[in-house]
Amino acid sequence: MKREMGCHLEIEVVDGCELELQVAVSGAYDSDQLREDLRCTLDGRPVEVREVRDPGGGRIHVLDPTPGRLVVDYAATVQGRARPSRGSEWERSLYLRPSRYAEADTFFGFAATEFAAVLEEHGDAPAQLLPRVAAWVGARLDYVPGTSKPTDGASDTLLAGAGVCRDYSHLTVALLRALGVPARFAAVYAPGCDPMDFHAVAEALVGDRWYVADATCLAPRSSLVRIATGRDAADAAFCDNHGGQIELLVSQVHAIVDGPLPGDDLDELVAIT
Repeated sequence: MKREMGCHLEIEVVDGCELELQVAVSGAYDSDQLREDLRCTLDGRPVEVREVRDPGGGRIHVLDPTPGRLVVDYAATVQGRARPSRGSEWERSLYLRPSRYAEADTFFGFAATEFAAVLEEHGDAPAQLLPRVAAWVGARLDYVPGTSKPTDGASDTLLAGAGVCRDYSHLTVALLRALGVPARFAAVYAPGCDPMDFHAVAEALVGDRWYVADATCLAPRSSLVRIATGRDAADAAFCDNHGGQIELLVSQVHAIVDGPLPGDDLDELVAIT
């Protein structure tokens, strides 16, 4: 499968700061599978960018812009599929813990009650819980842009009954962790997503492999391309700044496949590749 993706960002840098971008395709692809171009300019002049790799394969691009208009253009073509992501014992431990936006410790009793029938029939089998939790979240929430705040966690989302992909993913991750299934947050490019934007999904560890759940059902899972992975959105934000004020003025994202979009059987286990 050939996939093309990228973004155009325009950011007003009010104060000099250290700025981190997570817009590049993860390092899961071999060099012959990925062609890409990242360009950053400040008031029309090139800006020096340095790359930092995280343990999960994500690529953080760090800049130190002075005040001005920062323009970021990223374009990539991915040919073929990456190797499926395998889980380690360290990841199993890390992704069972509560985190800032996926506060699993507040959901233990609730999750056990809501999924009692599944637990009684299948025990805590991750392969059975993953699709059922995603379906439950998809049925419980309404996708309504603008209804959630950047500081909302899974509990806020459940109470509000609405949110966007970030909120769907946090609630899915929190419920899975509360049920004893290691779960994590992934930022992705999502061909077919409507409205088109940076997309967020959840992943659960089944055996030693990570499989994806997208409670929004906005894009086929087999078309997704990983950008970043972490405990929740705090680890995978497409833009973060330290030490100064910025304002995001323009954010445009594109992601397409060569040919028709694949189908998606929600009962099947699918990995981000």
